[in-house]
Amino acid sequence: MSQNLDAYWMPFTANRQFKKSPRLITGADGMYFRDDKGRQILDGVAGLWCVNAGHNRPRIVKAIQEQAAELDFAPPFQMAHPKAFELATRLTEITPAGLNKVFYTNSGSESVETALKMAIAYHRVRGEGARTRLIGRERGYHGVNFGGISVGGMVGNRKMFGTMLGGVDHIRHTHDPVRNAYSVGQPAYGAELADDLERMVALHDASTIAAVIVEPVAGSTGVLVPPQGYLQRLREICDKHGILLIFDEVITGFGRTGQPFAAQTFDVTPDLMTVAKGLTNGCVPMGAVLAKQHIYDTFMTGPDHLIEFFHGYTYSAHPLACAAAIATLDTYAEEGLLTRASEMQNYFAEGLHSLKGEPHVIDVRNIGLVGGVELAPLPGEPAKRAFNVFLDCWEQGLLIRTTGDTIALSPPLIIERSHIDHIIATLRSALRRAA
Repeated sequence: MSQNLDAYWMPFTANRQFKKSPRLITGADGMYFRDDKGRQILDGVAGLWCVNAGHNRPRIVKAIQEQAAELDFAPPFQMAHPKAFELATRLTEITPAGLNKVFYTNSGSESVETALKMAIAYHRVRGEGARTRLIGRERGYHGVNFGGISVGGMVGNRKMFGTMLGGVDHIRHTHDPVRNAYSVGQPAYGAELADDLERMVALHDASTIAAVIVEPVAGSTGVLVPPQGYLQRLREICDKHGILLIFDEVITGFGRTGQPFAAQTFDVTPDLMTVAKGLTNGCVPMGAVLAKQHIYDTFMTGPDHLIEFFHGYTYSAHPLACAAAIATLDTYAEEGLLTRASEMQNYFAEGLHSLKGEPHVIDVRNIGLVGGVELAPLPGEPAKRAFNVFLDCWEQGLLIRTTGDTIALSPPLIIERSHIDHIIATLRSALRRAA
C-alpha cells in the first residue's frame, strides 16, 4: 500500500524512525491485530491498556452502529439523553461502595483535570479555600494536560513545558529494586514510603493541601506495584489531615488487577477515582470521574437554578460513547472479564518471572494481568535496548509496549494460556537476540 505519511505528526512516537519503517495496523479481531502486510500480530498490550475485552466485539460494534443511526449527538449542558443516566447507574454498581456520582469526560487526561478541579473547588465551597495545593508522586503518570503533567512525575513528560501549575509537590516513588526486585505481586517492603506525605504536611501545612493523586499501580512509568500496606497508610494520612485521596484508575480500572478496580483489589477506597480506556473497550473516547456522595452534596447548595460546578466538555456523555460503554459493561459481565485476571494471574506471573536470568533482565514486576520486565540500559543510550526488543517482537508478530527500558505487558482479559506462552516465548527469544 502506497501512502503519504508526511502530514501526520504522531503522538509519543519517534516520527522519523517510524516513517522510515512504518508499522501500519489495518484490522483487528479478538487477541490479534492485522498489519498492512496481512500478518497477525498478537496484542500483548490491549491496544494501549484499553481493549480489555479484545477486539471487534459484536455487541459493542452493534451498539455503536445503532446509536449513530438513532442519536448522533445530544448537547450535555442543561439537557441529557437516557443512556447517560443508564451508564452512570451501571458504573456505580461495580465501583467501590460510596463512589456513587459520575461526571463524564472524554479521556484519562480530562478525567484527571476534572478530579483536580473538583478537589480544589470542593474545599472552597466548604469554606477551606486555602486548600489549593496538589500532591502527586514521582514517576506518576496522569495524562498530558497541564494539570496532569504538573502532578505527574515522569521527567520526559514535564521537562519541555515550562513551569506548569503552581502549588504542586510530589511524594517519592515506591520503586525499591534493592529490597523488592523480582517480587511476585505486591512487594513486601515499602509501606513506610507513604509517610513521605507527612513530610509534605510538615512543609506546606495540611490546611493548604487539597488532594493527593496516585495510580494504585503506576503503569506508564514501568509497572510499579504498591508495597503491601502502602495504599492503606496513604488513606490513613489523608483522613488524618482532611486531604482528598484521588486514585487514577485509567489503566487499572475494568478488571486489570483481578477485581473491577484496583481500589477493590487493594481494599482502599479513594474519595475520587478517574477512569477511561477500558470504559468503552477503547472503541470510543470516553472517561469519567467517580466521586463520593458527600463531595457531590457539598456543591448542591444555593439557588437551584444556578450551575453548581462550572466545568464540562462538549462531548461529555456523548451518545456513541455511552452506547459503547454500556455494551462493554454487558460484555464484561457476560464473560466474567472483570475478575478473570485473578484466574489467569498466577500463570501469567510464572511466565513473566521465568524471564529472570535472561540477557539484560534486571527486574520483573506483576499484578493481575499487567507485567513489567525491566532491562539494563545500553550505556549512554537510555531506552534504546527496550525499543530494539519492541521492534524485534513486532517483526515476530507480537505487540509489546516500552517505557524507558521497561517492557510493559497488559494483554486483553480474554487471553488464554496459549497466548501467554506465545508472548513469553517471543519475548525470550527477542531478549536473547538483543545487543
